[in-house]
Amino acid sequence: MEIEELEHFTQAHRDYDVRIIAHAGSRYYQVMLEPAGGATQRLTRRGKPMMFRSLDDVYGELKRAAIRQAYLVHQVANDDVVGFEAHCRDPLPSRVSVVF
Repeated sequence: MEIEELEHFTQAHRDYDVRIIAHAGSRYYQVMLEPAGGATQRLTRRGKPMMFRSLDDVYGELKRAAIRQAYLVHQVANDDVVGFEAHCRDPLPSRVSVVF
């Protein structure tokens, strides 16, 4: 989903989760939206996945789209390669609710 479409999406939909993905071994963050009953979408700009250098940058972009809550998810890069499931849907402590 393009960053420009994010505000329109949040106004039109009420049931969705926002995940801030922190990749192990990286200092960058990605944002993913998961609408109820829909496919997960990465936040993009001009067709390329957006990578944020800090949580403050993520919070700023999400606030512009009137999003005030998200889940911070720590993801290990090799989980998929070695056959472990991603922990995005697991209960705490694999994801932490953040309000900004």
